[in-house]
Amino acid sequence: MVHTAPPCKDHRALRFLTAGSVDDGKSTLIGRLLFDSRAILADQLDTLEKKAAGAPIDLSLLTDGLEAEREQGITIDVAYRYFATRQRKFIIADAPGHEQYTRNMVTAAAGSDAAVVLVDITKLDTTQQPVPLLPQTRRHALLAQLLRVPSIVFAVNKLDAIEQPGAAYTAVRDALLGFAEAAGIRVAGVIPVSALRGDNVTTPLETDWYDGPSLLELLESLPTSQERKDGDLLVPVQYVAREGEGTGNQPRTLWGRVAHGRVKAGDAVQLFPSGQGATVAEVRLAGAVVDVVEAGQSAGIVLDRQIDVSRGDWIATPSTVHPSQRFSATLAWLDTEPAVIGRKYWVRHGNRWVQARITAIESRLDIHTLEATDAHELAVNDIGHVIVETQQPLPVESYETNRVGGSLIVVDPASNRTSGALLVKAPQ
Repeated sequence: MVHTAPPCKDHRALRFLTAGSVDDGKSTLIGRLLFDSRAILADQLDTLEKKAAGAPIDLSLLTDGLEAEREQGITIDVAYRYFATRQRKFIIADAPGHEQYTRNMVTAAAGSDAAVVLVDITKLDTTQQPVPLLPQTRRHALLAQLLRVPSIVFAVNKLDAIEQPGAAYTAVRDALLGFAEAAGIRVAGVIPVSALRGDNVTTPLETDWYDGPSLLELLESLPTSQERKDGDLLVPVQYVAREGEGTGNQPRTLWGRVAHGRVKAGDAVQLFPSGQGATVAEVRLAGAVVDVVEAGQSAGIVLDRQIDVSRGDWIATPSTVHPSQRFSATLAWLDTEPAVIGRKYWVRHGNRWVQARITAIESRLDIHTLEATDAHELAVNDIGHVIVETQQPLPVESYETNRVGGSLIVVDPASNRTSGALLVKAPQ
């Protein structure tokens, strides 16, 4: 039985998203966390109380900030909120539940340390064994797993609306754990909550059928995601800054967030795609010269000689970058126009844009059976296994080993819409 993750001594801010189907109570849950942790400003609370006019406060209004969201009672864009407890700081992303906004959920998941997938128990038939789960519950959990979100939590919501919450929760919990086991998803917890009433959100639930932590207690214990700090260096160049005035030999600082490894003065590095080598003369962090910068931090790298470097290039340990123009990948398709074999798209790897095309669609994942099925195209919200060829070589890595080197976004050249997310399996 899964109730909680092991204790964690990681006290850095935890970035987590809420996901799930439509009207599962994601915005209300975040509002409850903000309300109970006293992270609401006095004027915000006063406005909510006036709108309520004596009725219970609608906590979802704390995150649904767009006019269209308030009018329709749905979440459209990702809303970020911040709060803190005595143990930890939190950054929350409220992701939409509608299928047409799945791309926004993927955006939120890509930088999250945890995903709280809400399950509305009132939408499920708890008399069936196993309880059939909603497609969006499965889809969002699978996407969070594919995007390497370290901790996935299922929050079974609206228990206040069930006559026998204990039996219903147990049935839904067993269905979720069965689905997770079949999909290879490591579950950090299955937590019963009532976001509307506040049960088991910040204070433990006192009942004989659940003895685990509250949702907030679990979140306080979860680790943050970390890329490897040891081993080879890899840095995508985001910005090149020249110091001083004039066009002389002033040193240039190459800025980028370290994907993996660490960098310090004296390190030998190699530039991609030029292949030229150099030595690191100086390393900066937030404008100050430092001894070392590690994975996850933004480094300013000054080389010992002038080399033509621009945005989109890569800095790496010599002989560790192996460019490839063909690779296999998992493709999460987010566009209403289907992904088809042979069509050209723009892809972005790090900060470099190149043209690419899908040369083969090997299979599509059936989110209900978790089986790979034959497919000739991928429709909106499909997840498939594809082969991709790029116009220029790219230093791709397996997404399992590095999220920066192993991920690409796909953009439709005609509409400029973000069409999909590529997660590299292996170069070919």
